[in-house]
Amino acid sequence: MRELTVLCVDADEAERAATSDALAADDEVAMTAAGSVAAAGDALDAGGVDCVVTAYDLPDGTGLDVAARIRETTPDTPCILFTDASPDRIDTADREDVVVEYLPRDMPDARDALARMVGNLVSQRTQVGYPLPTREDERLAALEQYDRPGMDAAEAFDRLTALTRKYFDVDVAFVGVIDAHEERFLACAGASWETLAREDSMCTHTILRDDLMVVEDTHEDDRFADNDRLDELNIRAYAGVPLETPRGATIGAFCLTHDEPRTFTDDELADLRRFAAEAMDQLELRRQLNECEDARDTADHEGAGLGDDGGDDP
Repeated sequence: MRELTVLCVDADEAERAATSDALAADDEVAMTAAGSVAAAGDALDAGGVDCVVTAYDLPDGTGLDVAARIRETTPDTPCILFTDASPDRIDTADREDVVVEYLPRDMPDARDALARMVGNLVSQRTQVGYPLPTREDERLAALEQYDRPGMDAAEAFDRLTALTRKYFDVDVAFVGVIDAHEERFLACAGASWETLAREDSMCTHTILRDDLMVVEDTHEDDRFADNDRLDELNIRAYAGVPLETPRGATIGAFCLTHDEPRTFTDDELADLRRFAAEAMDQLELRRQLNECEDARDTADHEGAGLGDDGGDDP
């Protein structure tokens, strides 16, 4: 088992050292440290952090700002607010969507409890094997409205992905939806992919973002460098746009992949967003048509029921 890397964020050098020493007593935990929100952000951007333990009061913000930064980069990374600030002093007004664990630093044997909490949180995270959006249940419920047997959009998506592949001169262009355990490809120009396990799919990370995700070289990205399945599929470069419903649920992604590292210009990425918007419009149109058909079928069924009531004619 590899070492777990824990980032300890605290402006007080003595407190930071005491916390780091307590956690590093476990031979499987490696420590890194930061004294501010900015320094913590740099450490998170560098990658490889499995858990964050942060004080609340920091010279350039609060521990909730650190937690918000985590949500932008690696939303599944656990964050523990380890502080002597009481809950009523912690201002969550601007950070209502940030989820953290809270552990008071002034409780008896606080650092022993912290070590147990870190172990439990990281263990729970690794059991899943891939990062989950904050509102995963709501996202899956929304997906059911757009991904139904009667909503065949393959022909339209086949044309769209074929055009996109030629326009960008890439190996593959595809439309994929992410369900609970895998990505399923509604159309895939340039390959015959049907499904991909969610832990192997780059779109698993794309759906965590508000905007597109670009990886110019998978071998140079910590998230994907050891993903053998991507090598089997000859994916070295990737650009993907989240497919977001009108109500804000991200159900999949519209993507490009290439077998060699490559960059994308700002104009190309703007065009990719337009192609993705067309794909989402097609899905929304089919959802609405399906909804109308369901309503008509229900009305027809109820009308037939009224005609079979067995009563006498007037």
